Amino acid sequence: MFKTVLRRLLILIPQLVILSLVIFAMAQLMPGDALRGLVNPDTSPEALEALRELHGLNDPWYIQYLNWVRNIVLRGDFGMSITHSRPVTDVIGERIMNTFYLSIVTVIITYAVAIPLGLLAAKKSGTLIDRGILFYTFVALSTPTIVFALINILVFAFNLGWFPPMGSVDPSAAAAGGLPYLWSRLHHLLLPALTAGLLGTVGVIYFLRSEILDYEQADFVNMARSKGVPADMVYRKHILRNAFLPVAGGIGAAIAGLLAGSVFIERVFSFPGMGQLFLTSIISRDFPVANTLIVFYAVLTVLSILLSDIIISIVDPRIRIE
Repeated sequence: MFKTVLRRLLILIPQLVILSLVIFAMAQLMPGDALRGLVNPDTSPEALEALRELHGLNDPWYIQYLNWVRNIVLRGDFGMSITHSRPVTDVIGERIMNTFYLSIVTVIITYAVAIPLGLLAAKKSGTLIDRGILFYTFVALSTPTIVFALINILVFAFNLGWFPPMGSVDPSAAAAGGLPYLWSRLHHLLLPALTAGLLGTVGVIYFLRSEILDYEQADFVNMARSKGVPADMVYRKHILRNAFLPVAGGIGAAIAGLLAGSVFIERVFSFPGMGQLFLTSIISRDFPVANTLIVFYAVLTVLSILLSDIIISIVDPRIRIE
């Protein structure tokens, strides 16, 4: 296990180098100027040139890249955000916990809904209940995220008034602190998490149902039945244990994918997370923020694969990472 973790972390280093080089090269091909959000028609050429020199934009792209890597390795400095005129770590730090909480609550909702429905669909295969669950997955799969989010805002925020339509916390609750602050955070979090969670159940339901139905016809299951093993034991130890492996393995990827930022969810709900920050940084050509987020997403991807392998080994001790 330890060797596997160390090996994958070492492999991550050249992957990050190649990825960051590609990102820097592609950034030079984008139209526009990184300072367009900081200047106006009255800005003098001298002031514009001073800004370009301040942010190192007059240097060749490879010099900018080397300076960026040097600052990260030697000082842990990811640079200054051009748009926000603040350190990149501060800008991302303000958003990362919002996305983290949204991701955790979304994953909990996803699996809390999907696992019972997947088990029920497999148990009642071919019945009206199974068809109803499959119809739900079809509707969820074919509904665009933006459309579903807008419907939820219209129904639950404006018509029923159960949830706030946007933001991450009420300003008055933030000033009060304590329980009002925690409740306000959770209240603002529930509607976007429910939206993302319900749409995310499709894959889990489908895979769990299909895996259970496949294993019910497997040779080793039929052999266990022929030997007189009780039906409940066959179902729990032979069918469910194997059927849960791909579902459990997807937890790591699900968390990492959500941590990378659900751009549509955060955009529609005006939720200040990393997904929305990444989109605005690309639009405004704030490359110090965008490049840092891309590297962060790459690290998350590798770690999510490793986390999935560890979860699989916990669910089924017969599987070990060597």
